Amino acid sequence: MLNIEAMDFAVTKDLLAKDLLARLTGIVGESGVMADADPASRYRRDWSGDGSGLPLAVVRPRSSGEVARVAALCSERGVKLVPQGGHTGLVSGALPSAAGDELVLSLERLNRIVSIDEDNFSMVVEAGCVLETVRAAAAERGFVFPLALGSQGSCQIGGAVATNAGGLNVLRYGMMRDLVLGLEMVLPDGRVWDGQKALRKDNTGYDLKQLVLGSEGTLGIVTAVTLKLFPAPTQVETAFLALDSADAVVKLYGQARRDLCDLLSAFELLTDGGVVHSGLPNPLGSPAPCYVLLEISASGLVDARALLETFLESALERGLVRDGAMAATSAHAASFWQIREMIIERQRREGRHLRTDISVPISAIARFIAQAESAIEALSPDAIVLAYGHIGDGNLHFNVVPPAGLSEAGKIDLLHRCEERIFAVLDGLGGSISAEHGIGRLKRHAFLDRISPVHRDLLGAIKQVFDPAGILNPGRILEHRAP
Repeated sequence: MLNIEAMDFAVTKDLLAKDLLARLTGIVGESGVMADADPASRYRRDWSGDGSGLPLAVVRPRSSGEVARVAALCSERGVKLVPQGGHTGLVSGALPSAAGDELVLSLERLNRIVSIDEDNFSMVVEAGCVLETVRAAAAERGFVFPLALGSQGSCQIGGAVATNAGGLNVLRYGMMRDLVLGLEMVLPDGRVWDGQKALRKDNTGYDLKQLVLGSEGTLGIVTAVTLKLFPAPTQVETAFLALDSADAVVKLYGQARRDLCDLLSAFELLTDGGVVHSGLPNPLGSPAPCYVLLEISASGLVDARALLETFLESALERGLVRDGAMAATSAHAASFWQIREMIIERQRREGRHLRTDISVPISAIARFIAQAESAIEALSPDAIVLAYGHIGDGNLHFNVVPPAGLSEAGKIDLLHRCEERIFAVLDGLGGSISAEHGIGRLKRHAFLDRISPVHRDLLGAIKQVFDPAGILNPGRILEHRAP
């Protein structure tokens, strides 16, 4: 027997979807709307490739005005909306749900460098600008935009704002929230907030942009940003150093902060397992338990190379460093950094693995690594642990590659238990389960389990003010609340 009511509902739903697509096409044009069905599409899968979603459709506006009209239409219809940038956040924050009920709003066509103000050391860019493009545009004018990420060839500025991205140069220049002077944002109801001031000081009430930074697209859709620029360094010196332990790495960092001062721009920890896993030659020939990638940069009258040489000679004399090499050329330095990047790339090629993005106090880094390695060893002696990260801000990526012989279901179960053990170690050391990638959907339960009722109430109240209908990136950071 036919279910007439169910048929009517399906027909009505189909008509509503077609009408929505027609209205969207009227806003952004035919080339701006995609009824995407390709499972391999970048709109359905993030960089990790672990999960996939099914967008109701993909809309690609070209201006903040078009974004505003799309948001207003979604608000009117009660359609859930997911802003999407370069899709490199890795916590399913911009991945549409599998239910096919979320409209993906891609910002890729908002990609203009609007202006560069040399006297103010600032630049205005649209949210869809790729980070590498922004850095190149700054460099052409003699400046540096210091945010540096492994994904900078694909990540977008709006996403970097939404996730408060960090990267390699945090210890000198800070995270994204330290690099943003102003921004423009479309609210879920289609209103536009213009906070595009290029001021270093503006003490006029609540700083709304700081609420948006790190909000992961749950409060509004960032469409343009005013960024800080810095003088481009004329000297960059890089060293690859071998050390006896993670504890020695922390001690060397403390000395580097004192002796190299604000010229220190990067201080990265690698382990021997990571260097081997990269598949690239060890620059020092013989293995060591830990390595440091150290970089200083300067301009003006400072002799950066002489300063670094003096520091390294002293570190060797005091036994802080076992061995080391200074890059002779920029290509030589790039080969050092390639080791770090290949650790990440090799993990991705090998399939499903656990990626963590944690932080602990700098003084607790060695204890965290020791305790976390022991915890993983107890769970799976054959799992490969890869620890690397930014010592200067306590941010480590403590990743686990499961044994190759495990089934896919077995890998998923093991990695889930590994994550629980790692997070438990973090809890004991006063750490954070997310240093720079955000919460998204993947870490939501772990995050909510760790915050107080007061904290949760405040977050919910902020979300309610910005998005009372609950249509923008629902289920990211907070549990989805039906409108």
